[in-house]
Amino acid sequence: MTLTPAPPSSPPAALAGIRVLDLSRILSGPFATMVLADLGAEVIKVEDTRGGDDTRQWGPPFQGPESSYFLSANRNKRGISVDLKTEGGRDLVLRLADRADVLVENFRPGTAERLGLGYAALAERNPRLVYASISGYGHTGPWSARPGYDAIAQAESGMMSITGEAGGPPLRPGVATADLGAGMWATIGILAALQARTHTGRGQHLDVSLLDGQLTWLSYVASGWFTTGNPPARHGSAHPTIVPYQALATADGHLMVAVGNDRIWQRFTHALDAPDLAEDPRFTTNPDRVRHRGQLIPLLEDVLAQRSTKGWAAILEDAGVPCAPISSVAEALTSPQAVARGMVTELNHPAAGRIRTVGSPLRLSATPTRIHSAPPTVGQHTDEVLIEAGYDPAHVAQLRAEGAVR
Repeated sequence: MTLTPAPPSSPPAALAGIRVLDLSRILSGPFATMVLADLGAEVIKVEDTRGGDDTRQWGPPFQGPESSYFLSANRNKRGISVDLKTEGGRDLVLRLADRADVLVENFRPGTAERLGLGYAALAERNPRLVYASISGYGHTGPWSARPGYDAIAQAESGMMSITGEAGGPPLRPGVATADLGAGMWATIGILAALQARTHTGRGQHLDVSLLDGQLTWLSYVASGWFTTGNPPARHGSAHPTIVPYQALATADGHLMVAVGNDRIWQRFTHALDAPDLAEDPRFTTNPDRVRHRGQLIPLLEDVLAQRSTKGWAAILEDAGVPCAPISSVAEALTSPQAVARGMVTELNHPAAGRIRTVGSPLRLSATPTRIHSAPPTVGQHTDEVLIEAGYDPAHVAQLRAEGAVR
């Protein structure tokens, strides 16, 4: 889908007028600030003067000089390049923070304070500032000083212990769930803090950790352990408490089925033309099927082996049984539903040319999200942002000569 600019008469975006200073890098912080930018916030991304965000080098694949990883999380932002270890660079960031509503950083705890850019120092200058910190373990606790990595948070949270096939090794999901989850929690917290500010007139410090976010996502799995004390098992594509709710083998592949209640079970067995399964007392209710999972799944796959995945999908859909073939990424992004929902958009990038990006999942009827600009090149908007902040051209040139900006 080709993106067209919103007409001048379109309503203001939900976060129009909100200024965000993005000191983050990699994925968790940039993902959070991209969501805010899609919602209409003005986001200024601050990168160092050496190579910019680490993910600019995370490839291949690259599109032109830009890594596809960096392009995935930095649209709708203006970019400046600053050396925070110089006095001029720090003064610039302080001046921008004075004008900001939100600041997002994902340094290791203590780093921002050593740079003179911690919450206490900035809140004294700008009491309305909402300051969001994202780290591996948070700013308190015995592990707070450790560096934060998505894969490590997944491992330490227990998430990997429940991911993978029964009897197989623990697995990491195919995307960075700890980073993306922390970005989502940060976004929620930022929006809550902005709302609270309307009543108090003051901002606050938001402390989000990758580990905390993953622990929260354990959800019903954690509740099961609280209840029984039994360690949760790995079930592959299956659900621990619903059966059948997993990918089942067919004559030529696999079909995901979601038999979420006993009424669907009856429809499922009828569509399979398997009355013996419907009448078997081992499988009458969901708790029965969970207890006898090991007996049921092979029986179901014996039946499903008689037809192709496509054939069974058509039969089960007609019967009202939730199911789907396992789509590839290409199939998912080009499906009629994804196209109809505008989940792929195109943007012009100054170095990479025409790029595609996954759209926003948020659908606001009165203040829709807008994807209007490609991720910036390193320092693309340094001059214009400095001029807006009150620097004259001679001062900008001096900062560049000193290496404070690029």
